Order: sequence, then structure tokens, then C-alpha cells
Amino acid sequence: MIKQLCTIAFAGCSLQLAAQRVNWQNLDLNKDSVFGASTEKAYRELLQNRQAAPVLVAVIDGGSDTAHEDLKDILWTNTREIPGNGIDDDHNGYADDIHGWDFIGSAKGDVNQDNTELVRLLRLLQPRFSHLTSAGGKSTDTTGYSEYLRLQNEYNQKLQEATMALRNTQRFGDIIDAIVKRIGIDAPAVADFNAYKPANGIEKKVVEIIVQQMQDGKSYAAIRKDDIGGTIDHFKQELDYHLNLSFDPRDMVGDDYNNARERYYGNPDVTGPSADHGTHVAGIIAASRTNNKGIMGVCNAAKVMVVRVVPDGDERDKDVANGIRYAVDNGAKVINMSFGKSYSPGKSVIDEAVKYAMKKDVLLVHAAGNDASNNDSVTNFPNRVYADGSGVAAAWIEVGASGIKDDEHLAANFSNYGARSVDVFAPGVDIYSTTPGSQYGTHSGTSMAAPVVTGIAATIRAYYPKLTAVQVKDIIMRSAVKITHPVSIKINGAEKQVPFSALCLSGGIVNTYAALQLAATE
Repeated sequence: MIKQLCTIAFAGCSLQLAAQRVNWQNLDLNKDSVFGASTEKAYRELLQNRQAAPVLVAVIDGGSDTAHEDLKDILWTNTREIPGNGIDDDHNGYADDIHGWDFIGSAKGDVNQDNTELVRLLRLLQPRFSHLTSAGGKSTDTTGYSEYLRLQNEYNQKLQEATMALRNTQRFGDIIDAIVKRIGIDAPAVADFNAYKPANGIEKKVVEIIVQQMQDGKSYAAIRKDDIGGTIDHFKQELDYHLNLSFDPRDMVGDDYNNARERYYGNPDVTGPSADHGTHVAGIIAASRTNNKGIMGVCNAAKVMVVRVVPDGDERDKDVANGIRYAVDNGAKVINMSFGKSYSPGKSVIDEAVKYAMKKDVLLVHAAGNDASNNDSVTNFPNRVYADGSGVAAAWIEVGASGIKDDEHLAANFSNYGARSVDVFAPGVDIYSTTPGSQYGTHSGTSMAAPVVTGIAATIRAYYPKLTAVQVKDIIMRSAVKITHPVSIKINGAEKQVPFSALCLSGGIVNTYAALQLAATE
């Protein structure tokens, strides 16, 4: 699932938004006083007048807006296909795959909402075991019953949490709506909220939260619409789709879902019905640096292939495996995967695709997740460890998210971490990038940190094309800026100070400038 930082909640969850600074992820700590990746410094001091070889980067995600003003010129175009003729001109099994492929659609349309993998697993087991939970239920086939009960308990907990979160956020919205009505101004300013006399302690707390966010530069209208309204929509979708045992949209794809190795299905609509996340990711990697529009991506030589496999819900293992294979077969040298989930029943199929990518010298970059949990002890999928015990994917980079300031909060408070399972951290808080309709917006998450690393990897491969995927990973790891001060993370809900080396293998934040310097010596 594409999990971004939830920006507002109530009663137990905090609203957190940092002050926005456009392009901060590419700035330099010493020159700009923000802990970016020193990308602009690299272009000024190392890459001026240098020639780069174009490098193909695949964005496996929920779709990207191929008409975006800042992306349309950097898209991969399959010149072997004749657009729109419905014929597989290049005989690769995918007709009209001009900019990539959509594995969660068909002629019927595109899947938008889907379940979590937990729900799909539970739905498979229900016909066998649901009657056993009732009084007097009996069966001679109880293999897997304990697993069913565990999944059912986890599901019930998530259902309760989503229900309560929706109720609390709606209550927050109702309270602020009532306050604004009494203020008598449709678009109140900070001064209007400060002048308001709260009727009780709850109103006082709500006003404090809103004022804090407005002081960080966001308007009340944006907070009400995007943060409060967006969170309400999020939890409604959780209940209506992600956690709805009666909802299953897979028929729209028209594949044989039980055949995990089926490859040729889908459609060429790589934008899909909900391209916000994938568009944002693509912009971070490679938005045009020369068109004087919008933003500047990390890599100035990347061509972006769009591979759509992630719905609003958990991605399916079959689709992820096919997305990786499609990208590899069509020439991608770096693949960005800003998604993840807690269960992977078809992991072996993904592992086969990952091994295929390793043989073809492709670097995989994956977001570590946004649950503030330790990936060393809580498994996040997909990952580099092969389920059959045959080892790990050597050219795989797992990425955590860092913030703008070099202080104890440098590690984003939502980011997953792991001294053994996460490789590096990269800027991932309040990242300004492309959004559908030639618009721009700010998102936070390891989903935003991974494409920073993908952009660096693509830049190395563009300027030093003889380096292998494993060498590029090694360069990114060794050139990371080591963090020598302790940082704060949450462990079991409590803040704890730990060395940065406890969060990732490299013990540092990625740096484009240092990586390119090191690449020049290899």
C-alpha cells in the first residue's frame, strides 16, 4: 500500500506539518542550512558541461500523469509501438505500451480501490473457519485455524482503529466548523483565532492546533480541506474499501488471478484514475531541470517509464512481480518502488522477479515504510531477503525518511528504520513535487525519500555508465553523510534517543555530491 504521512487526526494522533521550502531535498547543509542531498551543489561544481548517457528509470507505483508540464518531456517513449492502434507492434506482449504498462486495468477500466492483503487472506480462510468461532462449531479440518484467529483479531483491531479515527477526525472538523461559524469569517486569519475565546478546553486545544499550523504558513482553508477533509476521506476509504470483506475489484482486471505466473494482462493507461502519488514520485526523480517550470528533479538525464501496479489499497504480489519484469525487459536500469505492506502470500513470485532484475544489472530502490517501526523485527514487504533462504538481493536499497533540520528530529517521526534492514535515509518530509493536472504539492513519507535515492542512482548511472548496479549501491552507501549526534525515535509509543547507526546500515543521509565524487574514483 502507498502509505503517506497522515497529516491530521484527533484524540491520540498529532497534526504535524513543517514549514515548506521548495527544492530543499536538493539543497546543501553547509550552504543552505537544510539537510538536503547536495544535488544542486553537484550540478554547479561537478557536472557542468559534462555529458550524460540517458538512463531509463521505472516508477512502479499507482500511475503518473503523462501530460504533466514538468514530466512530459522526460517520459520514456516506446518508439517500437504505434500509438493507439491496438496492436502489439514490438511483440513484447503489451499492445500500445507507449510510456509503460498498467497491470491493474483492462478494457473494462482501471482498478482504483482495493483491499489490504490482510483482508484478502482473511477472506480466503473464512469459508473454512468462520463457523468455528460460533458456539458449537465443529470441523475435522483445523489446519490453519490458529492463523485464521490471529488474522481475525488483527482485522478487528484495525477496523476499530479506523472507525475511531474517522469519528474523532469528524469531531475535530465539527468543532472547528462551529468555531469558525462563531468567529463569523469564512477564511479566518491567525489573529481571528487568537482573538476567539474558547468555550471549553477542547475548543482551546483545537484552536491551538490550527494556529500552530497556520503560523507554519498554511491557510485555514487548506488545513480544513486538505488535512481535516483529506483525513476524513482516508478513513472512509479504509472502511468502505481497504477493510471491507465484501469488496473485491479484481474481476475488472480479467486475469486468472490464481495463476501467479500469468504475465500478459492489463492495459496501456499508465495514468489511471488516481495518479497523485506516482506523479509526485516521478517528479522528485526527474522533473525537467531546464524548462523553467515547477520543480527540478534529482536526475537531469533520466527517462521515466511508468508501471502501474499499486491501487488505493495493498498492491498484489503477482502485479508487482510482473511490473518488475516488464521494467527490466524494456531496459530500466533503476526501479523505484514507493509502496509496501505487511503480508506477502506470493513473495516467491516477487523474489523470482527480483532475482531476474539482479541478473540484468538493475538497481531496485524501495521505501522502508511509514509506521515508525523497526523493520528488523516487523517485516515489511517487498524486501531483499529471499523467502527460499537463498540469500538477499545485492542491488537493493531500502530507504528511510529524514527531515529538514540537522537536529534530534532528523529522522522523520513516521519513518520505519532498521540497523540491518534499512540502508540509508534521504529527505522525505514536506517534499514539493509534481501532482496531476500540471499542478504541484507537498507530500511526506518514505515514498518521497526513495525517489531521491533513485534520482541519485540514476545520475551516477548516467555519468558513469560502466558502473554496475551493485557498485552504484555501494557508492550511495559509502558516500552517505554520517550522523554523529543522537536522534529521537518512538519505541512502543515512547520517545527514545538513539545513535543514527541504530536506524540504518550506512548510519547516514544520502548525498549526491559526495556520491558523484566517489563514483569518479571507481
